[in-house]
Amino acid sequence: MRFTKVTAAVVGLLGAALIGTAAPAGATSQEVFSTNVEIAQPWLEDTATAPAFDGEIGIQQTAAGAIKWMSDRRGSTAYEGYCERAVRLAWARSTHHASAIDHWRSSDGARHTTGQPPRGAFVFWNTSQWGHVGIADGNGGFWSTSVGGKIGHGTSTGYFRNYLGWKPGNSN
Repeated sequence: MRFTKVTAAVVGLLGAALIGTAAPAGATSQEVFSTNVEIAQPWLEDTATAPAFDGEIGIQQTAAGAIKWMSDRRGSTAYEGYCERAVRLAWARSTHHASAIDHWRSSDGARHTTGQPPRGAFVFWNTSQWGHVGIADGNGGFWSTSVGGKIGHGTSTGYFRNYLGWKPGNSN
C-alpha cells in the first residue's frame, strides 16, 4: 500500500479521534479528565519535508508558484521580520536557514554577485545582522516582505541598501 499525505491525514485524524475519546489508564467512569488534547499533526507544519501548505493549497516548486505565493499575499504584514521563512514557504523548501544572511553564506546554491537575477531566484541584501531575502521577478525587480512594511513588489534590487546578489531559486 502506498502511503500518501492524504493517508497520513486520515490516519492522524482517526488517531486523534480515538485518543480524544479514550479514558486515561486507570480512570473509572466517575473520574473527570480533559478531552481538550491537542494532537500533533506534523504533516500540516511548515517544517515538514512535504510542500508547505500554510493553511492553503500546496504550492508547486516552480518560479511561477513561488512568485504567485508572494503576490497572493501582497499587503500582508504576517511575515514582517520573517523574510527567510516567507521565501522558504513560497518555494515549499525543506531546507531551513536561521536567517537570510545565513542562507546567503551557506553552500545551498551558488552565489552570483553580478547579472540580473532570473525569475524565481533568491535575492539578498546585507541590511542587518540577519540580512534580507526576496524572490526575483526576472525583470530586475523582486517580491519580498518589508516593501513599505508588508509583502510587496520592488521594481529594482536597489530598493534596499547593500544588495549582495542572488542564488538560484529552490536550490535545496
